[in-house]
Amino acid sequence: MDLREIVEMFEQHGIQRVKLAGADVDGVLRGKYVSLAKFARATERGFGFCDVIFGWDVEDATYDFASVTGWEKGFPDALARVDLDTLRLHPWEPGVALFLCDFWEDEATPFPVCPRNLLKKVLARAAALGYRVRAGFEYEFWLFQETPDTLAKKGFRGLTPLSSGSFGYSVLRAGQNSDLVHDLLNGLAALQVEVEGLHTETGPGVYEAALAATDGLEAADRAVLFKTAVKEIALRHGCVATFMARWSGGQPGSSGHIHQSLWEPEEGGANLFQDAEAPGGMSDVLDRYVAGQVELLPEWTALFAPTINSYRRLTPGFWAPTSATWGVDNRTVALRVIPGVAAGQARVEHRAAGADANPYLALAGCLASGLYGLEHELRLSEPVTGNAYEADAPRLPGNLEQAAAALGISSAAREYFGAEFVNHFVATRNWEVRRFEQAVTDWELRRYFEII
Repeated sequence: MDLREIVEMFEQHGIQRVKLAGADVDGVLRGKYVSLAKFARATERGFGFCDVIFGWDVEDATYDFASVTGWEKGFPDALARVDLDTLRLHPWEPGVALFLCDFWEDEATPFPVCPRNLLKKVLARAAALGYRVRAGFEYEFWLFQETPDTLAKKGFRGLTPLSSGSFGYSVLRAGQNSDLVHDLLNGLAALQVEVEGLHTETGPGVYEAALAATDGLEAADRAVLFKTAVKEIALRHGCVATFMARWSGGQPGSSGHIHQSLWEPEEGGANLFQDAEAPGGMSDVLDRYVAGQVELLPEWTALFAPTINSYRRLTPGFWAPTSATWGVDNRTVALRVIPGVAAGQARVEHRAAGADANPYLALAGCLASGLYGLEHELRLSEPVTGNAYEADAPRLPGNLEQAAAALGISSAAREYFGAEFVNHFVATRNWEVRRFEQAVTDWELRRYFEII
């Protein structure tokens, strides 16, 4: 749709203002409401948006290093451009339209650490090689009968889950919370975020949602909107949702699995991961694509596990990988190949990514490592057929500091993402490490306060 058509739609639906938003390095949507007049101007020449959103952390603390932005540069405006193809009429904010934005340094230069730009860069490389990308995200998230105020008052301890007990795939538990469940499904559908399935997982108040597969950029857009929308809808029901990788040592973590496939470039083209005449139906393209992901996963883990907490999830026996492994329909490996029983269903599921990962960066990491395998004609080793926790395979980094160091020296990362992005992202992860090292945990207080 062009601006004229959009304005006509606004009039038909009584739109009075527009919400413009873009994702920061951590995948948090940052945005603002603007008037219809400002929106019209913004679509013509862009608008200024303070580039501090790429210069601070999830608590709005500004980084202590100067890179793409910072105190030394004065935190100027970046040029934000509205992507008109992302139009949504906001379901629970009557009179509001929503658009996503990209960020640019100037008219000709994309902002180098804008996550959406990075994914578009990798998608363009895939297209140049003759591949059309489809992807779909799966998320696990936990719901609590809390509010932001009660979380703060309780110090994030002693929280009340939406429901008690472990009821994986429970029709009973979902039915008991049907008002919330149906509001989630209906609200997300109205936001053009198609959910193929939603069910309870194992643990008190935990759900898993599978988003429908779609073209690459749209898949990541939907994932970002999904996480924000779930939090907003849940709060309207007196609940708080968390996408932390692991909120409790006694419970499993929350995954953000990413399903991917490569297709012929034209609409209606074939799935290039399938070959009926090849062993197991796995095409040569699928073999090389997954081989690249296996090869680079230890170097690029920080893209899929970007927080201190991420590594609480990547532990043996909790349905998350600990090494760079692959297998066919094996949920203990990092890369689960799903050949598909019908045409078009073949795909690979990236199981290292957590629910806390930035969808744009995680998908960019999946695709770029797969393209690396294709371009370097890598080949898969034998698949893991049993328990991957016991496999002899390269281990993933055990913490964020190790993961950031591995990404920082990865020549492949610099080739596919650019040095500016790699340097800045690694610096932000090291910032997270330093902030954690300065913290005094509850465990330390309980262990040492009185007795030592």
